[in-house]
Amino acid sequence: VTDSRSDLEDLHLYATPREQRFRRFASLEFEGQLYMTPHDFIQAVTSDEPKRKQELCDARAAGENELNQILMETPPVWKGSSKLFRNLNEKGVISYTEYLFLLCILTKPHAGFRIAFNMFDTDGNEMVDKKEFLVLQEIFRKKNEKREKRGDEEKRAMLRLQLYGYHTPTNSVLKTEGEDLVPRSYWDTLRRSTSQALFSDLAERADDYTSSLSDTTLLVHFFGKKGKAELNFEDFYRFMDNLQTEVLEIEFLSYSNGMNTISEEDFAHILLRYTNVENTSSYLENMRGSIPEEKGITFEEFRSFFQFLNNLEDFTIAMQMYNFASRSIGQDEFKRAVYVATGVKLSPHLVNTVFKIFDVDRDDQLSYKEFIGIMKDRLNRGFR
Repeated sequence: VTDSRSDLEDLHLYATPREQRFRRFASLEFEGQLYMTPHDFIQAVTSDEPKRKQELCDARAAGENELNQILMETPPVWKGSSKLFRNLNEKGVISYTEYLFLLCILTKPHAGFRIAFNMFDTDGNEMVDKKEFLVLQEIFRKKNEKREKRGDEEKRAMLRLQLYGYHTPTNSVLKTEGEDLVPRSYWDTLRRSTSQALFSDLAERADDYTSSLSDTTLLVHFFGKKGKAELNFEDFYRFMDNLQTEVLEIEFLSYSNGMNTISEEDFAHILLRYTNVENTSSYLENMRGSIPEEKGITFEEFRSFFQFLNNLEDFTIAMQMYNFASRSIGQDEFKRAVYVATGVKLSPHLVNTVFKIFDVDRDDQLSYKEFIGIMKDRLNRGFR
C-alpha cells in the first residue's frame, strides 16, 4: 500500500494545478478513472480544501452496479433547477473534462452561452446530440496533451488513465511543441478548436471513443438514460444559468445565516477571498470606517455583481474607449459604464459598497486599474 500511495503522490508532481485540484476533490473511482460527485464539485469551487479527511487521491472504488444505481437518480434536463447539484449531492459522477466544462460556464457571461451551444451544434440543426457534445472530451484531451509536463512517460500515462479513462501508447503524445506556446483558456480552446475543420475529423472518430466512455450524470441529464435525446438551446441555457445561480447561492448562504441579506463586510470578504490581495484587512478596515450603518447586500444585488464580473472583458474595453483606463472614476460613471458594457444594472448601494472597499485614499474615486486587476484575479477563483 505504501508503494502505491507514494506512486499516487508522485503522480501529483506531473499534474497541472487544475488537474491537482480535481484529483484532490474527486472522491469516486471507476475502472481506474477518477470522478467527482456533484457534492465534490460544489466543494471544489466554494472551498479551499475538501471537507472530508482523506489522503491524496483516496478515492472510493465504485462497481458498475453502483454506478448505474447512482445514474438512475439523475433527473431529465427539463426538471433541472438551481438546486440540482445540492439535491444530487453524492448521487452523481462528473468526469475531469466535464469539470473543466463546468468551470468554463461559471465564469462566462450569458451571451457566451449561445456561443457555447453553437460550438457543440456541428450540423446546425439547433439541437445538440450526445455525439456532438462528446467531441468536448477530445478537444480538452488534445489541449491537455500539449500542456503535459515532460518527464516520466509511465507516470503521465497513469495520470491520463485517471483523468480521461484511456491508455495511450507511450510515444503517441502529440509532437506539436512549438505550435501552442500561448497559454489559452479552455474556453478559447473550445472556441478555436470547434470553429476549425478539426470537428469533422473528430466527429468521424467519435464512435471510437464514445463507445469506451462510461456514462456520467451530465450525459444522462442532457441526453437521457439511453443517450438518444437531443438538447435544445433553451434547456442548455437554463442549465448554465442554474449552475451559476446555485454556486452563488451556496456562497451567499454560507454568510447569510438564514437572513435575506449579508453584511457589507461579508460581501467584501467573498469578493477578496480568491484574489492575490495580500493585506485584505486594510480593505476591510477602510470599508468599516466608510459605511457607518449596515444596510446589507441582498441576493439579487450579489448576483447582479457577479453577472457583471462575468462580463469584465466587455467592461474593460468600454472603459478603455471612455479613456478612463489611466484615471480614477466616480460612482455615476462606473454605474453607467457597467450598464452600457454589460446590460447589468447595479444598485446605488452596491456601487457605493464596492467603492468603499476599493477606494483606499477615500476620495470617492475608484482606481480603475487596481479594481480590474483584483477582479480579474477573483474571476479565476482558483480555476487556473
